[in-house]
Amino acid sequence: MSVDLAFDENELLPAIAQDTHSGDVLMLAYVTREALERSRETNEAHYYSRSRDELWHKGGSSGHVQRIEEIRIDCDGDAILYLVEQEGGACHTGYESCFYRTLDGEIVGDRVFDPDDVYE
Repeated sequence: MSVDLAFDENELLPAIAQDTHSGDVLMLAYVTREALERSRETNEAHYYSRSRDELWHKGGSSGHVQRIEEIRIDCDGDAILYLVEQEGGACHTGYESCFYRTLDGEIVGDRVFDPDDVYE
């Protein structure tokens, strides 16, 4: 990599996935160096699951992959932006975006799949 990245003390960087067509923010996750390298190699989003303590390929089990158009780094080198073409929904709850509700709990996003049909 030709840009200096400022990984945190856990060797993670926050990564935002944004839809290239609509401009909608789809999700926030974290990447390790390995996840970032796999994303660059495959042009599909890879992240690091803090809860499962493992690398994961977005859409690996659901089929709802994120095809990366471009990877951008913020000015401080401490955040990643994946510009993606989303296949299916980005959120494991079935919504197009993980940001599908307001602070008051109002649902403002579209549910595009039933998670009970996708995940075991």
